[in-house]
Amino acid sequence: MKYIFLILLAYFSGSIASGVWIGKTFKGIDIRTVGSKNSGATNAYRNLGAVYGIMTLVIDALKGYLPLVVAQKMEVSDKFIVVVGLVAILGHTFSCFLNFKGGKGVATSLGVFLFLAPKPVGIAVLGFLIVVFTTRYVSLSSIVASVILPIMVLILPVKEGVDKLTLSILSIFIGAFVIYKHKTNISRLLNGTESKIVFKK
Repeated sequence: MKYIFLILLAYFSGSIASGVWIGKTFKGIDIRTVGSKNSGATNAYRNLGAVYGIMTLVIDALKGYLPLVVAQKMEVSDKFIVVVGLVAILGHTFSCFLNFKGGKGVATSLGVFLFLAPKPVGIAVLGFLIVVFTTRYVSLSSIVASVILPIMVLILPVKEGVDKLTLSILSIFIGAFVIYKHKTNISRLLNGTESKIVFKK
């Protein structure tokens, strides 16, 4: 029963439509109708402002992190805890509260890997920040981080008690999935029409 509970917890946690909820509650804006029409943190930042964009980012990351905290306390196997992380990410991208649509999974993946592999995710975040401050393309930064993370998971140590092989497979899968979700962004990058982020106060 605890495995079923954790799968449901991870999915519904991941499915929480934080960007949509924050936009409607504080700004009266459904971010699915403005900008890129994506429900994630980047579109929230662009259309709701820095405070609400960062709030969305933090909540989206916690959606991936907290189910793993619960799973660890319930002493599940080292392989199953990775599965819990995967389900949380899928919940974010296929939210039952958004007609099984959602964000691109970057922020929730950040929360998952921050718990499972803090050192590799630290290097990936550093790569993200370097690219975003150099180019101001969030999409390109996310793609770069998605490539860096699986490499770092293979090279660097991960959280004690986590099966490294299973986590490596997950990191490759999530990296490829995030890149796939950015396919329209890739087309705009190649065409020179991708929007750059404007850093707000």
